[in-house]
Amino acid sequence: MGNTKSSALSKELLEELKSNTKYTEAELCTWYQSFLKECPSGRISKEQFEGIYASFFPNADPTAYARHVFRSFDTNADGTLDFKEYIVALHLTSGGKTLQKLEWAFGLYDVDGNGTISKNEILEIVRSIFNMIPIDDQKRLPEDENTPEKRAEKIWTFFGKKENDKISEGEFIQGVMDNKDILRLIQYDEPQKIKDKLKEKKQ
Repeated sequence: MGNTKSSALSKELLEELKSNTKYTEAELCTWYQSFLKECPSGRISKEQFEGIYASFFPNADPTAYARHVFRSFDTNADGTLDFKEYIVALHLTSGGKTLQKLEWAFGLYDVDGNGTISKNEILEIVRSIFNMIPIDDQKRLPEDENTPEKRAEKIWTFFGKKENDKISEGEFIQGVMDNKDILRLIQYDEPQKIKDKLKEKKQ
């Protein structure tokens, strides 16, 4: 009995992940095996997580963004992600329901975890997103959003906020749902390369 636990998912966790994500039992079991291969301890450290992200962005620097993503998924703040946190992260960033995604995005932007977002926090995340956009692609961005500062300003203006205002979670979710343009501005669009790489991992 002792051994099966380490290499097999518990029934409870399997059921919970199946009902909370779009993944099948077979996919979850396969991922669990590869997760244990890469992380025998059953946990991913921040450094390992950053390493996984870095492999997706050979021509850019995703470290800062990966750190924020890691923070937003490390729900018990123990400095590691267990399999459940990791799968929920994968699910939300690749195909979660819009509302769940927006709740996660709010957590990503709420850098200090105080329940509201300031203009500086928006700028901090937008800067980390820009680190991942190749310079050539940055040059092709529209004039009013081709620097982190301009993009943060544009987002702030969309929400109709003054310099020192704060955005609550409800306002954030409503604002993004009402305006597809904000959604585009607040997220990093995964290049096709990443989507293909994730698909390969699934097979």
